[in-house]
Parts: sequence; C-alpha cells; structure tokens
Amino acid sequence: MQSSPKWCFLALLFISLSTPFFAISQQDVIPIYLRDDVYHDYVRFLDGETPDKINDFSGKFIRRDVVDMIIAQKALHLGGFKKRFDYQVGKVNFRNTRLLEQGELLISFDTYWYQDAKLLEEKVLISEPVIRKGEYYAGIFTAPDNQAVFKIQHLSDFNQLTSVSTPRWRTDWRTLAQLPLKNLIREDEWLSQVRMVSMQWVDFMLMPLMPAINNHYELENITLKAIPKVLILLDDSRHFVVSKLHPEGYRAFAALQKGLQIMRDQGAIERAYRQAGFIPELTDQVIINLPLTRKLVQNSSLK
Repeated sequence: MQSSPKWCFLALLFISLSTPFFAISQQDVIPIYLRDDVYHDYVRFLDGETPDKINDFSGKFIRRDVVDMIIAQKALHLGGFKKRFDYQVGKVNFRNTRLLEQGELLISFDTYWYQDAKLLEEKVLISEPVIRKGEYYAGIFTAPDNQAVFKIQHLSDFNQLTSVSTPRWRTDWRTLAQLPLKNLIREDEWLSQVRMVSMQWVDFMLMPLMPAINNHYELENITLKAIPKVLILLDDSRHFVVSKLHPEGYRAFAALQKGLQIMRDQGAIERAYRQAGFIPELTDQVIINLPLTRKLVQNSSLK
C-alpha cells in the first residue's frame, strides 16, 4: 500500500527531530575566529580555489596573515587532519588568545611571535617556526601626506616621530622601544592603530610588507603607505599555536607538525613567504634598526 504524503512528512519530521544532526555536524566542522578584513582578502585571494591547491602566493590580495592561513591549512591537510573549518568573522583580536586558553578555539591561523607564544605554553602547543628568526622585516607605514616620515634615512630621524603598538606584541613593542622615538603610544586594537596613523594622531606603525600592492594599504576610508626601501628587522620567529584544551588539539597539532615538516623539506614555506614578498631579497633596502639588533644572518645560513 502506498504511503500518504501526510505520513511521509510526519516520518521525515520525526527522523529530523530525533537524529542528533547538530552533534554529528559539529564533530566535522570546527569554528575558527578571524578578523573580517583578513577573511575578505583571504576569500578574494583564493578566488574559489581550496587552500590545499594553492602553490602561487603572489597576487593583489595576498598579505602575511593570508599566507599564514593557507600554510596552516595545507600543513594540516598534508598531516592527515581532514576536518572542515567554519569561519566566524568579526573584529576580533586578543579575544582569540583567551579562546585558545579556554579550549574554545582550536588553532590561531594568525601566527604568533615566539616571545608571545612562550607565555601561553601552559595552555597551547607551539609549532615549528614558519618564519624563522632573522627572516621577518616590516615596513614603516604612514599617512601618504606625512612628509616627515618619508624623510627617514637614519636612526636619528626618529627623534621627532611618534609610533603606536601594544606590549602584548612583545617583539613589535621591544623593536619600537629601541628606536629613539619622541613617543611610543600604546593601543591594543590593531584597527585602532591603523586609524590613529591615518588621522596623523601618530606618525607611523609597523606592518608586514605588501609588495603586490606596492606597500599601499587601504581599508574603507583608510590609506597608509610604506617608506620605500626602508625596513625594520623584527628579530623573532613566528609560530602557529594550538589549544591543549580543545578536543582536537593534540591530534591537530601532530598533523600540523607533520605537514609543516613536509613543506619545509620541500622548500614550500620559505618559497611562499618570498613569493608574497614578506621575506625580501634585500637588494637595495636599508635595514634601519640593524645596529640595534644584531648582524644580519646570511641568507645561506637560513636555508
């Protein structure tokens, strides 16, 4: 006898209500919290491709945190971690650290300075470096019409300038504190830092290099430009951190480490950051704070 549409509907309804659908889906999908501007550039850079298929890291929307995201996912995939990620997008920043410590966030796709990660090691696992000590250089970014900043050629030129950062980023803060600045202002939120520099309440900030867009950063009505050919060495390494308290933490970390080692052996990690321009070739650039840090490690010793 053929079932009536009414009974078929009721049967389907009973199955949908009695099956733990959300419990099943939550086992396969892991939420990741991201800043909205990072996510938008990430989506535009991928242009419909999946992260594990990306091998060319040059392009208009590439940025350091987008490279981080792709490398993390490629490494996890190579290491055998097949969970899907659900991106929760908003104006998040240091809240992610709390979520990692509480086990509510599996991994930060934005790498941490080693000095910052080390302070969290009771609650997080720290990966092998993706950007090694001596490889990371930042640009000096300022408002396009702030001529005083564009005249920087020597350390003494910082005497009448102000900058902004946060001591929560210990490597950034220590690097700026070494400069002979007129004033170093604390602001914990990155987007607020950007606005302060754009409004010229502060003269400059340090940001990752963006050679694909001529080191010209734009966000809504904010525009910042880097001083040409002048770099700051941030003398620390960068690492992924994985929560020890997350149910998938140790399994994800093992996969991450395995995948990173494969990529390092293939030369894929350094190649990605070089293609994106974050490890520069150092041809005619001035590393203005080099006397304050240490002698530049020769490229041959980094390989």
